[in-house]
Amino acid sequence: MVALDIDGTLVDHEGVLPPDVHAAVRRVVDAGVPVVLATGRSWHSTQPIFDALGLPDGYAVCSNGAVVVSYPPAEIIRQVTFDPARVIDKVSELAPGALIAAEVIGRGYRVSADFPDGDLHGEMIPASIAELRGEPVTRVIIRDPYADDQQFIALAERLGLHGVSYFIGYSAWLDIAPEGVDKASGLTDVCHRLGVDPADVLALGDGRNDIEMLEWAGRGVAMAEAPEEVRTAADAVTGGFADGGTPAALGRWF
Repeated sequence: MVALDIDGTLVDHEGVLPPDVHAAVRRVVDAGVPVVLATGRSWHSTQPIFDALGLPDGYAVCSNGAVVVSYPPAEIIRQVTFDPARVIDKVSELAPGALIAAEVIGRGYRVSADFPDGDLHGEMIPASIAELRGEPVTRVIIRDPYADDQQFIALAERLGLHGVSYFIGYSAWLDIAPEGVDKASGLTDVCHRLGVDPADVLALGDGRNDIEMLEWAGRGVAMAEAPEEVRTAADAVTGGFADGGTPAALGRWF
């Protein structure tokens, strides 16, 4: 099986899927090997990439592992939620200017205020803090357009995020998921369904939310521009995205 992150691995930060990446993924498909998208994106914004790649019927791991979808037709076959109240209360206390979003599967997000254009996809539903904290969710997103990733690393430490999983993005972006949930846990579920040993999984990714996946897979490959801790977790590092790192990593085997 081949597990692929999307942003920075399959598409650039403008969302463009290069022809050489598309061709490399098609060679995997033509070899009869399952390709599973494993992403922090919601299913709503994962489906267009699934379709653009022309993947056969199969699975996608979304929301950093909290949601596993069988497609087509789209069916949620795994969904893990948590109570976000304590985390949202802490964020409101320590970072009162931060934007907060709670994922609404298949629809979009409940948001405390408008997120920057392009950050989220689907319907944006204005919500109060009380509404955001009021029911179980698969994921909470914390965003501050005026901060950087190092400030959010410090924020995560101050939050003392026990009982949940969290992933820090390149920018001031913090994904909070149910405890023990990550891309590796979602992919483990898919492996069970397909009868695939994790030792026979090739995984590619570039973000901090890919660390568990790269450590779990039989061969984990990080993109060259990945943060140092991501490259350290991987078995190998390929070239940069713009330099054809994804086709090179897949082309070694396909």
